[in-house]
Amino acid sequence: MSRLSFLFLILLVARNGQCQPERTCIKSMVNSCDDCIRSGPYCEWCQKLNFTKAGEQEAVRCDTRSQLLERGCTEDQIISPKNNLNIQKDVGLSTSFTNQEPVQLRPQRIHLKLRPGLPATFSVSFRRVQGYPVDLYYLMDLSYSMKDDLENVKKLGKDLFAALKRITEHGQIGFGAFVDKTVLPYTNTNAKKLLKPCDENDQQCQPAFGYRHVLSMTAQENEFSRKVTEQFISGNLDPPEGSLDAMMQASVCWDKIGWRNSSTRLIVLTTDAGFHMAGDGKLAGILEPNDDQCHMENNLYTKSSQLDYPSVGQLAMRLEKSNIQPIFAVTKDVESVYKELSKMIPKSEVGVLNSDSNNVVQLITNAYNRLSSKVTLTHENLPDNVRVSYTPKCPGAGPAGDVSGVCSDVRVGDEISFDVTVTADKCMEETSFTISPLGIRDTLTVTLSTNCKCQCNDPSESNHPLCSAKGRVSCGVCSCSAGFIGQFCECSVGNKDATSLRASCRRNNGTECEGRGDCVCGRCQCHTTKNGNSYHGDFCECDDEECEKFQNKLCGGNGKCNCGKCECNSGYEGSACQCVESKEACRAADGSVCNGRGQCKCNRCDCINGYQRPRCEECPGCPDSCQSKLNCIECLGFDSGPFQKNCSEACTSIKRKQMVKTFSFSSKLCNQKDSESCWVKFRLKQLVGVDNYEAEILDERECPEPPSVAAIIGGSVAAVALIGILLLLLIKLLIYMNDLKEFRKFENEKKKSKWAEADNPLFQNATTTITNPTFTGE
Repeated sequence: MSRLSFLFLILLVARNGQCQPERTCIKSMVNSCDDCIRSGPYCEWCQKLNFTKAGEQEAVRCDTRSQLLERGCTEDQIISPKNNLNIQKDVGLSTSFTNQEPVQLRPQRIHLKLRPGLPATFSVSFRRVQGYPVDLYYLMDLSYSMKDDLENVKKLGKDLFAALKRITEHGQIGFGAFVDKTVLPYTNTNAKKLLKPCDENDQQCQPAFGYRHVLSMTAQENEFSRKVTEQFISGNLDPPEGSLDAMMQASVCWDKIGWRNSSTRLIVLTTDAGFHMAGDGKLAGILEPNDDQCHMENNLYTKSSQLDYPSVGQLAMRLEKSNIQPIFAVTKDVESVYKELSKMIPKSEVGVLNSDSNNVVQLITNAYNRLSSKVTLTHENLPDNVRVSYTPKCPGAGPAGDVSGVCSDVRVGDEISFDVTVTADKCMEETSFTISPLGIRDTLTVTLSTNCKCQCNDPSESNHPLCSAKGRVSCGVCSCSAGFIGQFCECSVGNKDATSLRASCRRNNGTECEGRGDCVCGRCQCHTTKNGNSYHGDFCECDDEECEKFQNKLCGGNGKCNCGKCECNSGYEGSACQCVESKEACRAADGSVCNGRGQCKCNRCDCINGYQRPRCEECPGCPDSCQSKLNCIECLGFDSGPFQKNCSEACTSIKRKQMVKTFSFSSKLCNQKDSESCWVKFRLKQLVGVDNYEAEILDERECPEPPSVAAIIGGSVAAVALIGILLLLLIKLLIYMNDLKEFRKFENEKKKSKWAEADNPLFQNATTTITNPTFTGE
């Protein structure tokens, strides 16, 4: 029982706010009451005279209320601007629809004057009136696959109007149809196919079109049935249709569709296919983006082939702006597609059609009930640096603190409310934004301004005694007359500029006197620390209490703190005087400290240039000494190489040792090739210091034999001759191969020729026979 009582007490205290975190005031560069108010929502200003001590900055006047009261300020002397809420228009909610415009949201106009960072909360009420008008625009896909559905829709006029009558006495229905853009690759552009895109056996087929408005909003059942009966199926090529094009035109062509100002506006989209969206128009070379404008002539969308499809976001913004709620009545196979689309369009519903759309009336009724029972309060045109959150007060309330408030299962006539919290993060000029339920015309206009000025009860004297009779009091602080400065206007500056005098108290253009003193006549007068010591320095930058500690003692108790650095007593060293002076662990074998390549701090070598502890002997990352000292070895030992002319100046870091047969000192053996390609063997020993070596050359250089000039010349001549002979042979081979190719070509042509066997009539034999008439042969 005692435990339960204890838990109850804890809950009670927490509820009363006594366990909440303490409010804080984070201030910087506060020189006036206005600066204090801008620092944070819980910063308050004490305007009490003589509140500050001598030499104390006026910034101490800025703090939380509890801190100011603790310092001696009284409640009536504390300045803290509050939020101001003024309801400018608050007409009561209507209960039913009449000829006058019904009121479903209250209040209608509010003016807020907010302190930056301090939230303001007000209540908004909503009630859906009985019999509110409904405008329903039936937008149907007339592609060939919807042929059976069209026949059923032609019979649904009576049922649609009956369902609408059950919702409201003021209902209207319109009708529109769509297919797709009449360009390739969406529609067959053959002239005959454009006139009759359906099957050859189907006689009742209308020409291809993008979107056609058939019937404006009407309450006449016979007119709706007659217009729908006149519709015939059409066709296109690809399965996705131009449904977004049709919805956009139905949303922006306000007068042609016949939308009423005071009505619930619904678009019922029936289709069995997906939809084209922005970017798909590039397939047909349509690059102009959709312009959100009405382009209807003779009830046809005339820019279908010139403008791209709208994007989903573009359509969602237009539907929300026009307070139109879409109902997607689609077949089962595209249900998932339109459910994803519905997530991106606020206040929309998806229903599944039967294969012949015979359940469309019940589908519309169910979708309307779901839409009307869900109330979503949100905002538009929210200015920068302004935050709005909602807390629903209703059954089926959504989460509190969101950027919109949601109430589900709201029946007609039920009054619900929302707590709206508005916060301005910065000072700003007067601005406004609107709050409204999605799909509802009623709005609440919120005009917003910020309260960033202090309203202090200042004495009327222009030369107040507190200000040395040379200034007036402003929110408890002296505002000096021209030519005087100081906390109490006690400093005369003559012709000097007070701003430049104050600038001389800022180090590197920082805070005046580092926030530790007062600028008096251009010089800092430093304050005292909590322990009674004084800050010092030209800008009060020195603090003798902020040095490093060792074993929880300032400077280890072995020195004194001076401007943030420890000055150690004799026999001690280290940043916190934590070490007894000693160099034993730093001494090398030769007695040097850290081999001359570091400093001994706290009996430990602090090496330089990559040398490693314990005594800075090795340097893994340093350049190879054999290679780096080769040029000096060459000039010292053999009077050659790059340093030949200035060897003594360039090689001061090397001391040459006379060659001996044995070496007793630790050294490094090097074997390098010099500038004349000769191999040089030498030893290097690093002495104390960074660049200090002793070198010893072991032997004479081993240089390669000089080349034979005669052999080089002879070899060159022979090589040239051989190359010439080879080139001649190659040329001869190429000529021979070409001749052989031409000869073979000639032989082939000769074989193909056909010779005539008749004798040439112009040809005469070379021998002539003459007969002697007197010769008888005897």
